[in-house]
Order: sequence, then C-alpha cells, then structure tokens
Amino acid sequence: MAKINQHDRQNHSLLKVKVYNNGQITYTGRIRQGDNEPFIVVGFENNHDGYRNVKKQARMFNTAFNQLKAQYNFNNFKGIGHSNGGLIYTYFLEHYFNERQIRIKRLMTIRTPYNFAEPSNRRTQMLTDFIKNRKKLPSNLTMYSIAGSENYVEDGLVPLSSVLAGKYIYQGVVSHYTQITVTGKLAQHSALPQNQEVLSLIRRYILQQHPERRRQNN
Repeated sequence: MAKINQHDRQNHSLLKVKVYNNGQITYTGRIRQGDNEPFIVVGFENNHDGYRNVKKQARMFNTAFNQLKAQYNFNNFKGIGHSNGGLIYTYFLEHYFNERQIRIKRLMTIRTPYNFAEPSNRRTQMLTDFIKNRKKLPSNLTMYSIAGSENYVEDGLVPLSSVLAGKYIYQGVVSHYTQITVTGKLAQHSALPQNQEVLSLIRRYILQQHPERRRQNN
C-alpha cells in the first residue's frame, strides 16, 4: 500500500480490519473524509490453508463486509485477493454476495491456487465446487487473474496450472476475464504483492478508470 501511495497522488486511506475466531472484529486506521478510493484490508485470526478454512474465512469476510457496508454506505467496490484471498473472494461471491444495491466492479486475484497444489489433471473438491457454482458470480464483473512464475511451471509454492484454473471458474460467466503472467525477479509466490509489475497492474486496472471506459467517455 505504501509503494502504491508513493506513485499515486490520491494518497489512499488505509483501514485494517481483523476478524477473530470468536466473531470479534477490530479496526485500525481510518478512512479520510472525501477519500472515494480507500484501501480496506481484511485479515483473519484463522489464516490456515485448506478448503474447510476457506469456507470459514469467507463466512468471516461476509460478516466484516456487512459491517463495513452498514458503516460506510458504499454502492460499489473493487477487490484484490492475494493467494488464498482470491479463494475467499470466489467463495464469497458465489455463496454470500447477492447484493442489488452494491456492485463489485473489478476483482484482481494474485497467484490464487484455484486447484491448490494439485496437477491440472486432478481437480480438487474446491475447484469442482467453484465450477459448479460459477453461474452465481456477478455477470457484470471484470476479473483479472495474475500468475507469477519463476520457471513457467510453478512459483516456488504452487503449480502455475492451479492459478490458470481460474479460467474454468470465471471465463464465460463474468463480463471480462483476463489472465496475466508475471515472470522474472520477485515472481515468487509470497513476493508478488511487492513486484513492481504487479503494482503497476493494480494501478492500471484497479485504481484507475478502465482504458475502455476512458475511450467511451472521450
């Protein structure tokens, strides 16, 4: 967030939300008055891997989302999910997000393992369920899936094919789906959020007005 603010004259506010296993939710930071594009980062006490935990985290995220909705009365938002964060967003959108007054305009997942560490010829139950429920995804969503690759096979943690499996979930049911692969320095799994190319993609596709919309307005 600090690196993005260094390049962005808007100086986005930062609100950190932590959801505990007992249901308690704490807030650190604040949203500055007049800031129409703040960063709200949600983290969980339960941050373990596995499909069962993804379901729990998505339920916790929904609770936090409802509190934020009541507090700030927003009508649209854009989401970024790194690694399991993309799984949480996917489950949230398929099972909890049925809003008519709020629109998720864009979603970017960064190195999200939609098939965990399994090879492409063996689908996990999670990926199977995501594909089964994919028609519940918002049809007007613009979605970007960012993959990182050290050697075009894996990123040091999960297979590249696991990230690319996102197309079986999103492609054809959302308005736009784009897959982007980042290679080279800092393309390793945990380093991707600090990768300058990824930060540039966030600024271009999430924080700024979409290029196609700019052309239409012009």
